Amino acid sequence: MDEKTERALKLFIVLSRASKVILEEANKLIEKHSLNPTEFAVLELLYHKGEQPIQKIGQKILMQSGSMTYVVDKLEKKELLKRIFCERDKRVTYVSITDKGMELITSIFPEHQSNIVSLMSGLSEDEQNDAIDLLRKLGLSVKDLS
Repeated sequence: MDEKTERALKLFIVLSRASKVILEEANKLIEKHSLNPTEFAVLELLYHKGEQPIQKIGQKILMQSGSMTYVVDKLEKKELLKRIFCERDKRVTYVSITDKGMELITSIFPEHQSNIVSLMSGLSEDEQNDAIDLLRKLGLSVKDLS
């Protein structure tokens, strides 16, 4: 195996393992509140961005639309969000966070935010900025390949 291939494989493994460990740690807090990571992502998006069309939510949290309906159904049953049907375009359904959902996310988010800061503290501020730039560059270059 040549050096270029070995380095690319090592980067892939290190990146995958780091991502797995970070996500597992971040998800522990979320799961303590009887949410899965996708449900939390939907609530967090609605908390920060307000009412959204279901189709856009799937795109923003990188989830397929069929799965999105399932997640919205679960959150609606828990009374954490509600559907709002668009009067102008019957094909569009919006999702809005309920008061109960807002109460939950505002109780979880500060601890989640603090947890993320702690998880990233293994890198200095400059290293975090470099990692952001490098990973963005990597993601965009991969996107350009397809």
